[in-house]
This record gives sequence, C-alpha cells and structure tokens, in this order.
Amino acid sequence: MKALILSADQFEDVELLAPQYRLLEAGYEVTVAAPATDPITGKKGYEVAVDRSVADVDPAGFELLVLPGGKAPAALRDDPAVQAITQHFMDAGKPVVAICHGPEILVSADRVRGRTLTGHADVRDAVPAAGGDYVDEEVVVDGNLVTSRVPKDIPAWLREMMALVESHKS
Repeated sequence: MKALILSADQFEDVELLAPQYRLLEAGYEVTVAAPATDPITGKKGYEVAVDRSVADVDPAGFELLVLPGGKAPAALRDDPAVQAITQHFMDAGKPVVAICHGPEILVSADRVRGRTLTGHADVRDAVPAAGGDYVDEEVVVDGNLVTSRVPKDIPAWLREMMALVESHKS
C-alpha cells in the first residue's frame, strides 16, 4: 500500500513522524509531499525530506492520505492541488487520517458535510460551518475518515489508522 503525507513547514513534528514511522514499520511505501521539494521543518525543529511537490502528486497512485497538524495545514488548505488531492481521496472512499489542525484541509476541500470528526479545538467552529459534526473525542472513525485532536491522542489515532488501512487492503 502507498501512503501520501501532505505537509509543509511548521508541522507538528510528532503528528507527521509517528504515522510515517508506523507505516514504514508495517511495510508501507510512504511519500511526503509539500508545496516545494525542499525539506520541511517542524515546529520543534525536526527536518523531513520531501519526495515531491503537491503539484506533482497523482492521487490515483496512493491508497492512504495522512494530514498532520501544527501550522502546516494553514499553509496548505487554500492550495488547489491540495484540495484536489483531498477531494479525490474522500470521493473515492480511500482511507484519510487527520489530526489536530489537519481537518482544516478537509474543510477547505469541502469534504466534511455530513461527516462526524474531531480535531484541535481551533477547528471546532469551522467543521459545523462546513456542514460537519464536531465532537470532542480522542479519536473518531466515520467511514473512510479517522480524526484525532492532539498529540496525546496519537496512540488511538494510529490504532484506528492501521485498522482502517488493513480493512482496505485488496
């Protein structure tokens, strides 16, 4: 299975690294995409190599989308390529996992309508404004979508992420 992580500078380090390493450990191929191909730096200073720009991503070649949080989603959410990638995954029913501010991208891509999700308290108002239901829970699974709030929720988020991707293996 091929996983795609969309991020940018000022990502929440652990929210990108934990799913990346968990997927690699499980034998998945993981691609990191950002607005440019330069390495991106997290809020805590961790540098991550970028495999390709978001403009060069063909979402049809991936089975899982990971949307880490931090400040990166604010830099990504209005990018037409990021929106198109997100729409592809959601419309195709492919697994999508988002944490913290990651759901901002789902809101901008207009893909939360009728969905139940969680995220950082900062997205609490944006989700219902876009037609979704926000709940303040550790992890929420709604069909192909798994969301969590903050770094302390990562164990539950990763558990549900792995259950979701394993259920989608062909």
